[in-house]
Amino acid sequence: MLPGDGVGPELMHAVKEVFKAGNVPVIFDEHHLSEVQNTASEEKLDRVVDSMKESKVALIGKIHTPMEYKGDLASYDMRLRESSESLKGFQESCRGTGDKACRDRTQGMASSRGGRARAVTPLCPQSAKGVIECLKIITRAKSQRIAKFAFDYATKKGRAKVTAVHKANIMKLGDGLFLQCCKEVAELYPKIKFDTMIIDNCCMQLVQNPYQFDVLVMPNLYGNIVDNLAAGLVGGAGVVPGESYSAEYAVFELGARHPFAQAVGRNIANPTAMLLSASNMLRHLNLEYHSNMISDAVKKVIKGGKVRTRDLGGYSTTSDFVKSVIDNLHPNYGA
Repeated sequence: MLPGDGVGPELMHAVKEVFKAGNVPVIFDEHHLSEVQNTASEEKLDRVVDSMKESKVALIGKIHTPMEYKGDLASYDMRLRESSESLKGFQESCRGTGDKACRDRTQGMASSRGGRARAVTPLCPQSAKGVIECLKIITRAKSQRIAKFAFDYATKKGRAKVTAVHKANIMKLGDGLFLQCCKEVAELYPKIKFDTMIIDNCCMQLVQNPYQFDVLVMPNLYGNIVDNLAAGLVGGAGVVPGESYSAEYAVFELGARHPFAQAVGRNIANPTAMLLSASNMLRHLNLEYHSNMISDAVKKVIKGGKVRTRDLGGYSTTSDFVKSVIDNLHPNYGA
């Protein structure tokens, strides 16, 4: 467990309270890694990676990435995901309006390698004062992998369509390769409809008519944008769970990954997303009973409408929401 920054520690406390009440057979190895709180170091990063190698599963909050350049372009959040070869290749799926957005996190403009800015290097001299180049990397292997992930997911979940989101009309080589790989993989899944959409149009269509989409697959940066847009459509960062997978590892986190720093210590954050992420983690661990117990309890609280945090138009506190979830785990709990 990595609580992260902002309201992360409060949300993780909510998870631990619910797990305790539900007698969930999980013991967390908790680590605190934060650049903004000066609790990040190479030693701590190594301990986190060692823990993940041992358990193969993690529940994490948002590790905030400072805007200031401190000599290393890769944040601790990104380095955590790339610290070992086994941890590379995360493919994130984030629930939005009933859709799934599958995003390659290892390349493109939002990764430390694919989005690095550079000024003077032997291979690429600075062409003019004040000019910075941004390098976008797209590879056939990773594009095919995320496309296959999307189609496999659609097949497993009975989804009817996969939409590849791109900017190949402008980025003809990079996004063009990604789009071509998606088309090639689509031919292997004739029962699933495949179409394509430019990212800017996709954002507009998600707002105007989100129900036309089913599964979306896209490069890293576009996925980051669509994750947050989709979360906003269904209630905000507090309600959308997210998952990241590699061949061996699974990371469960907030879908929109927003630290909500302005809410720290105010007991107003919505724990829905983190509780649902924790429920998904339990399902991944084959703890179906406990997973369903928690997700059903959360859904009952939301459907009841009596206990709503501020982001959902209510006045309930985080503690109120957690207590209501616990009461729905066991109707007589605490009586």
